[in-house]
Amino acid sequence: MPGFAEQGTKTLTFKWNIMKIGIIGTGAIGSILAKKLSDAGHQVKVTNTRDMATLKEIANHLGAEAATIQDVVKDVEAIVFSLPFKVYKDLPKHLLQTLGPEVIIMDTSNYYPFRDGELPGLEGKTESEYISETLGRPVIKVFNSIMEYTLQHKGKAAGEEGRVAISVAGDNEDHKRVAAELVNQTGFDTVDGGSLAESWRQEPGNPGYCTELNAAELKQALAAAEKGKGPVARDAVMQKFQSLNPFPSHEEMVAINRAFAAENLQ
Repeated sequence: MPGFAEQGTKTLTFKWNIMKIGIIGTGAIGSILAKKLSDAGHQVKVTNTRDMATLKEIANHLGAEAATIQDVVKDVEAIVFSLPFKVYKDLPKHLLQTLGPEVIIMDTSNYYPFRDGELPGLEGKTESEYISETLGRPVIKVFNSIMEYTLQHKGKAAGEEGRVAISVAGDNEDHKRVAAELVNQTGFDTVDGGSLAESWRQEPGNPGYCTELNAAELKQALAAAEKGKGPVARDAVMQKFQSLNPFPSHEEMVAINRAFAAENLQ
């Protein structure tokens, strides 16, 4: 795997070089990730549904290279999908077919019924299990449980007090470690969110979702989550947001998420 090597015993130590990263989607999370990872020295390619002239302007602002959907997945070591949940089923078939198993696939998406509608095949699965089946590749669930403002403005240096943590879930431990280091480079700690089957713990409505917790707090929140409660809280939170006029500020949204999380744990 690029980026880390075995050192003596079973401890893995990161030895980072420049990574080649493709990002599909330049919305709120995708664009911030592109800029932060580019600033960290990685070679970043981005794509979206805009015309190439507009995409090149966006990519230039982000310090990235503009690419078509077919080219953004070529000659890369990691791919970040940052799209509305309902869009995945419309991606080109076999988009990732030629990629080797060493290429890391990361999923930042979240399912919201009011936006994404009913999706056949989702019931009974975690969101990222559905995405994995749709893409035909194992994925790492990461960067889904953090709001745009948090990702943009609240990153801190490693070891700094009050550093926000992000959960990383998936079935490939090596890929999770690489994803965790990329999270670290964007200014956040990580907590192991378990397997992809356990990634419901970091989905919307659960205590670890968009509540800006440190690593110890997030570990406790993930462990305390109860399966089945998340979707109910998710919908209630969105109704609360939409009922407020004006729309709540970032800090108000965090407070509301934390309040519903506290109720969810009772």
